[in-house]
Amino acid sequence: MRTRQLHEALPPTLRQAVDDFGQHLAGVENRSEHTVRAYLGDVVSLLDHAVREGRYGLDDLDITVLRGWLAARMGEGAARTSQARRAAAARAFTGWAHRAGRASDDPGAQLASPRAHRNLPAVLRADQAEALVTQQSAKHRPKDRQETAEDERQAAEDRPATPEGIRDRAVLEMLYATGIRVSELCGLNRADVDHGRQVVRVFGKGAKERAVPYGHPARDALDLWLRAGWPELANRLSRDALFLGAKGGRLQPTVVRRIVAGAARAAGLPHTSPHDLRHSAATHLLDGGADLRAVQELLGHSSLSSTQIYTHVSTERLRAAFKQAHPRA
Repeated sequence: MRTRQLHEALPPTLRQAVDDFGQHLAGVENRSEHTVRAYLGDVVSLLDHAVREGRYGLDDLDITVLRGWLAARMGEGAARTSQARRAAAARAFTGWAHRAGRASDDPGAQLASPRAHRNLPAVLRADQAEALVTQQSAKHRPKDRQETAEDERQAAEDRPATPEGIRDRAVLEMLYATGIRVSELCGLNRADVDHGRQVVRVFGKGAKERAVPYGHPARDALDLWLRAGWPELANRLSRDALFLGAKGGRLQPTVVRRIVAGAARAAGLPHTSPHDLRHSAATHLLDGGADLRAVQELLGHSSLSSTQIYTHVSTERLRAAFKQAHPRA
């Protein structure tokens, strides 16, 4: 609500710039709804600060204004991670304004990000991820227990064969099999799936396209969804969307988060998000010997440093196993 009020109080030219930047983020760069909302909130805050400093146009923005805005936010007790995001939003906005001919300079190019402490991501064990995807209790399951075809068949019989239930299984399988972001999953179209090669075409951040493979369990769940679930929910709103909501429109990220959280509860696991499944998929790939560069490509990371955090997770797991099992630990 505060962002909306600040937006309405901006001069018309700045207000229009914010709106156009938002359309660019969503339409051209294919940023998630969450990212667009966060960036626009930061940009509105920046422009409000600039106006209070007597800067009423985009050409009035300079590095002094940007640094002053970040310093003011830091003085309010903002976390370093939030400051890093604000700096990224400011750089994206001033860079867009300069390229679009709205501003004669790009002061954000001089703006450095505060170094944010990176917490190790939450990662499920392989048996926990399996339990979540199949929505079976993992509380008393041995860690080395492998699912059998009979287990899979029984699990399928235990779940109600509603269109939503079939969809949810396919969603869970695809999230864990591919490690794609929730926004990428919701943006998939049926034409993006190559059933023969078991590869899905994904459009990630910055509209970058990549091909991500998936295994037999995901293939089977996806085939069942397209054959027995999709036609039951489809209507004129569906168009080409791969995953549909209850009313036939494209499945929304909030629904996917509820699907994952509900599956975690059914499996007796702590709260789990789609991004936790992404973290888990990446870590399990590295645990299995996958090349770091290959994992980077699968995840759609533009920088290898974003992927390297998963090597730290694997190292921590190895260290924990050493301390538990080695006689001279």
